[in-house]
Amino acid sequence: MPGISVRGKEMPASPIRKLAPLAAAAKERGVHVYHLNIGQPDLPTPQVALDALRNVGRTILEYSPSQGYLSYRKKLVGYYEGYDIHLDPDDIIITSGGSEAVLFSFLACLNPGDEIIVPEPAYANYMAFAISAGAVIRTISTTIDEGFALPKVEKFEELINERTRAILICNPNNPTGYLYTRREMNQIRDLVKKYDLYLFSDEVYREFIYTGSPYISACHLEGIENNVVLIDSVSKRYSECGIRIGALITKNKEVRQAVMKFCQARLSPPLIGQIVAEASLDTPQEYMREVYDEYVERRKCLIDGLNRIPGVYSPIPMGAFYTVARLPVDNAEKFCAWCLSDFNYEGETVMMAPAAGFYTTPGAGIDQVRLAYVLKKEDLSRALFVLKKALEAYPGTTIGK
Repeated sequence: MPGISVRGKEMPASPIRKLAPLAAAAKERGVHVYHLNIGQPDLPTPQVALDALRNVGRTILEYSPSQGYLSYRKKLVGYYEGYDIHLDPDDIIITSGGSEAVLFSFLACLNPGDEIIVPEPAYANYMAFAISAGAVIRTISTTIDEGFALPKVEKFEELINERTRAILICNPNNPTGYLYTRREMNQIRDLVKKYDLYLFSDEVYREFIYTGSPYISACHLEGIENNVVLIDSVSKRYSECGIRIGALITKNKEVRQAVMKFCQARLSPPLIGQIVAEASLDTPQEYMREVYDEYVERRKCLIDGLNRIPGVYSPIPMGAFYTVARLPVDNAEKFCAWCLSDFNYEGETVMMAPAAGFYTTPGAGIDQVRLAYVLKKEDLSRALFVLKKALEAYPGTTIGK
């Protein structure tokens, strides 16, 4: 039988989904599972979006333009103006989710063997997209004890060589919830300018910033306009993960032309998804405020609750709706699996994402998990109580050792 490709062998399993069979088996046994493992918001999609979906009046569900509908791109220009990001419709290419935007960015800008510097822990699928493009991820470590702040510029320069082609950031960050400061963004800008690198900036969580510090987009950085490729998505801000609509944004015409070749090969972004996404731009500010306020309360519930559990530590995330927490366990992946296969408290258990899957450095994050605060506060509080009971019962606990 023919073997699978090297890419197929090297492609990492998702740390977010790899425990799904254990969760399914737990549910079959009648155990209630609190899902803290995946960033799937439980808040309702905006009514204007649902109305647009219900009222699709087309008699033919046709291909859309490969770049995405012009009406949607024009309307997006107004949305970005609200964040002091000044674009033309032609700067925007609509993609099948933010994931496709990352993949097309890599395919258009990187040659096989080119290296991308990425702060870790990082969204696990970046590694998968790099493997697909034949590129190499070089990680620069951030630590939970320093709140995942970026290291000094010298640490970046230690990684830069003749194969270095880009820096990739996620701001606010998934999985840590970290928000890059103006100083850190200027540091990245200076590196990009000095070494003439691309800056891929995943900014899908810009609506969820919980500090007085300003949101600094890569598009705000002066002097590197043609180096920046912005990644965006409607999945999280409108609770529309399933419509698969993202965007790749750049002032660099040459990059856009290359990306369009890949866009034409996949024909078109989702038709219905674009209709829903365009309508979503009319979402009332009241909806956005209510969603924001809810996440603020959930963040407080989760972080306060985690840090009250003996041996557990989580820094305070300043954005997105995730945190990485350190647990008093020998191995977080084993613990997460054990919670699903061997443990329940009063018929309930928790599902978390082992954080080691968000690192590429061997051994990093071995005692950490990523948690998403996408459940209502009552469920979060109960999940925290069940987690505390699990840590008390786990044979591999490090408390008192």
